[in-house]
Parts: sequence; structure tokens; C-alpha cells
Amino acid sequence: MNPVLCNFDCICLWILQATVVDLQEAIHRRTKKYYPARQRLTLPLQPGSKERPVVLNYKKSVKDYCDGNSGNLTVVFKDLGPQVSYRILFFWEYLGPLLIYPIFYFFPVYQYFGYKGERLIHPVQTYALYYWCFHYFKRIMETFFVHRFSHATSPLSNVFRNCAYYWTFGSYIAYYVNHPLYTPVSDLQMKIGFGFGLVCQVANFYCHILLRNLRSPDGNGGYQIPHGFLFNIVTCANYTTEIYQWVGFNIATQTVAGYVFLVVAAAIMTNWALAKHRRLRKVTCFSLFLNKLFPILLHTLKEACASYTINRGFNSGFLSDSSLYQIHFLGCFSIYVSS
Repeated sequence: MNPVLCNFDCICLWILQATVVDLQEAIHRRTKKYYPARQRLTLPLQPGSKERPVVLNYKKSVKDYCDGNSGNLTVVFKDLGPQVSYRILFFWEYLGPLLIYPIFYFFPVYQYFGYKGERLIHPVQTYALYYWCFHYFKRIMETFFVHRFSHATSPLSNVFRNCAYYWTFGSYIAYYVNHPLYTPVSDLQMKIGFGFGLVCQVANFYCHILLRNLRSPDGNGGYQIPHGFLFNIVTCANYTTEIYQWVGFNIATQTVAGYVFLVVAAAIMTNWALAKHRRLRKVTCFSLFLNKLFPILLHTLKEACASYTINRGFNSGFLSDSSLYQIHFLGCFSIYVSS
């Protein structure tokens, strides 16, 4: 639906006392399908403006947005489409891999793919099953008991997109790891891979606890810089440990399907991390924080960065007279080192 301009008279007593939530409820009463989570109310922009529109904060009073001179309020209404809660979204996308993977391990599905011989299950395939199920069970538990979401809902279409992504890759990896012709790695490589991966899973859980503590139970808290543990050296330690979980899994299982998933997941999370990094830089100068807290480490990284991609940049607004090296590492962390 295209945005619609709505005009309101702010002199009305109801408007003076109303909040943005009240306005959304009024729209909902008038048109039932536009429940509040489906609405996006913004202030209109001037023609040709490239700025982002101001989204009305549901906690604020409507009069906070009124034009003081004319006493009128003009808002832009946009229908966001059907919405679902993030917990529902995450539950369904994680439930698929959790249920699909054991099917390839426990049931004779390979007979339907033309394989009639006897199937020998290797220890690494059993440990891979445990590792995989633990990972996605952990994710579901974190969804309900750890994560606090800044946005209450997500478009319904994301359920189908995300489920297609996770369920397809879950089937793809499960098919090859549990295949009767699968060739296992050495015991030492298996132990190193799963051991490293489990350490990363525990570290990932602790990162999520730290992120949870930045928000109140209702999801408020805005963009804050996480501190402690790996967040002292990594912008998005939760993504870093998530990627390295799958590095460990692939060291232990060694399949093309697993590495394809690793590359795709790492690319997606790297984009998320860079976007979050840019947002956090607008909050405060955490480049200075890193530089002061770990000068020796950053100097070492600067000397060793020849093997990494280095973008020479200018730190506008934070270190006005300094040039910086921006170093991006696999695992989604971006640090700034003064030259």
C-alpha cells in the first residue's frame, strides 16, 4: 500500500492528551485490518528531500509532533503488511533444521535416492547429530528466554524466506553428512573441530546474555555499545562466535555442503555487523575506546594486516585530525587503528 497523508487538528482536547499508540488504535478501530504493529506513521518530508523520515515514537504524545504555529499534525501512514512476532519467526526457522537433520540420520531415506546397500554410521556422524541438534535447540531456547527484541514484529513474508533458507541448508547438509558413502575425517580432526565449535557455542551464548542486559524486558534501550568479554575487541562478537561455530563443525565433518553454508552465512552476518558498526559509531566514539584499551594488540594487528583487506579511511566526527586504518576480519569485526 502506498503511504497516505493524514491530517489531524492538534487543538482538539483528545489530541492534546493522546499518545501515538492512541492514534494507532484509532486507525485500527476505523479499519480493522490495520492493527498497530502493521502501521508505520512518519512525518512528511519536503519534496526532493533525501533524508530519512522521522518515525513517530509510540511512547510519545501526539502533541510533541504538532506544528506549534498552525496547531495541525500531518502524518504519513504506511501499511507494513501482515506481521508476526520475532519469537514466532525464529521458532519456525530454527525448528525446521532441528527436525529435518535427524530424519537423515535415523531413517532409511537414502533408499529413496537409489542407495540399496548397508549403511554404516561413523562416530563423527553421531557427534555431528548431537552438535547440530544442540545448536538449534540452544537457538530456540534463546529465542524464548534470552533475546529481547527492539522491534515487536516482522513481516509475515520473512517467515517463508527465512524458513526456506534454514530448512533448505539443513536438508542439504544433513544429506551429505549422513550419506552412506560419507568418508569420515580422522579422530584428531573431529575432536579439534567439535571441541572448538562447542567452545564457540558457549561463548556465543554468553555474548547473547551480555546483549540481553543492554535492553529492558520490553525491548527498549536503543543502540548501546556492549562491553566485556569479546565485545572489548570485536564489534559484533555474537556474529563472530556464530561463524566460528560453523568453522568448527566443518573442520569436524568436512563436506562441501557445510562449507557452502558457512560462506553464505558469513557473508550475511558480515553485512549485518558492518551495518551495526556504522550505527554504533553514531552513538559514541568506541574507536577511541578500543584504541586506548588495547594499544599493544591494535599495534600488533596493524603490523600484521598485510594479509587482510585494508581500507584507508577518514574518521569523520570522532578523530577529526587522525587518519585511520579500517580493518575488516572474517567474523564480523571492524576496528579502527590510528596511523
